Amino acid sequence: MTDPPNIEARTKAEAARLGFSLCGIAPATEADGFGRFCDWLAAGYAGGMRYLHDHREQRRHPAGVVEGVRSVVMLGLEYGGGPGPVARYARGPDYHRFIWDRENELSAWLDGQLPGAYSHGVCDTAPLLERDFARRAGLGWIGKNTMLINKRRGSMVLLGAVLTTAVLRPDPPHEASHCGTCTACLDACPTNAFVSPGVLDARKCVSYLTIELAGPIPDDLKPGVGDHLFGCDVCQEVCPWVRHAGPPAAPLPVRDDLVALDALGVLTLSPAEFRRRFKSTALWRAKRSGLRRNACVVLGNAGDRRAVPALETALADDDAGVRDAAAWAVQRLAASK
Repeated sequence: MTDPPNIEARTKAEAARLGFSLCGIAPATEADGFGRFCDWLAAGYAGGMRYLHDHREQRRHPAGVVEGVRSVVMLGLEYGGGPGPVARYARGPDYHRFIWDRENELSAWLDGQLPGAYSHGVCDTAPLLERDFARRAGLGWIGKNTMLINKRRGSMVLLGAVLTTAVLRPDPPHEASHCGTCTACLDACPTNAFVSPGVLDARKCVSYLTIELAGPIPDDLKPGVGDHLFGCDVCQEVCPWVRHAGPPAAPLPVRDDLVALDALGVLTLSPAEFRRRFKSTALWRAKRSGLRRNACVVLGNAGDRRAVPALETALADDDAGVRDAAAWAVQRLAASK
C-alpha cells in the first residue's frame, strides 16, 4: 500500500487542475535580489514607474504583503501565439483577473486542507519580487533578458504566487543558469535597452515606452518601436529556450480582434469605442491617449501615406504625446516620398 500524496504534491496537482503549468514552493524569507533591485532603482532604470520606489521596502520580504507568511507557492500560466502588434500576454482578458480568480480557488483549497492557515494570491501588482521566488521555488533561472526561463516551457509564462502562513516543504532552488554564451536577446532588442546581461534600462524598453510611459516617446526611440502597439516580445522570440518549448500547455485565452490590431483603426477610436473594446484587457493600462500615441508612431514607421489624413487630424489632439507622435509620423512619411 502506497502512502497518500503529501500536501505539497496535492497542492501542485490542484494548481495544474486550475491551469498552471508550473508550480513550485519557496520559503518565505528575504528576497535574494532585493539589493540588486535597490541598485537598479538608484540607477534610474525604472524611469517614471514611481510605484516601484514607493513600495521598495515592502519587496524586501513577502511579509510586506502577508503578515506571518511562511511559504510562497509560485505559479506559472503560459501564453503563446505568433508575432504581432500586441504582446502575446495581452491578447485576451486582463491576465490579472484571470490569474487572481484561479489563485483564489487555490488559496481556498489550501486553507481547507490546512485548518488555521491563511493563504492569499497575488499577481504582478503586489510588492513581491516574483522572479526571485520563482527561481528559489525551482521554476527556472533569470536570463540575460531579465525573464524567468524554464528549461521545459521557456519564458512566456505569467507568474503569480499564493502566500500562505502554512509551513510547506520547499523545492530545491534552481541554482544554474543555462544561457551560456548566447546573447540573442541582447542583440535583438530594437532599442538597445540592455545595459548589460541581466540589467534592463526600462526607459528604453519598448514595453515601457508603449505601456508605462506617460507623454511623448523620445524621437531617437520611436523607430525602434516598429510595429508594436502595446508591449514587445522580441527578446523572448529569439530565445532558443522559447523556440524549443513548443505550444503552451494551458494557454491564456486569446481574443481574435487583438491578435492583428490595426494602428489606423486604433488612432480613430472614439472614447466610447475604446472603453467597449479594451476595458477588460491589459491594453486599458496604456489609456486611450497612450495607445493612440503608439498608433501614430507605428503608422510613421509603416511608411503608408494613406495614414496622413488621420495623422494630420491628430496634430490637434488634446494630448501632448499624441500630438508629438503625429507630428513625427507626418514628417517621417513626408521624408519617405
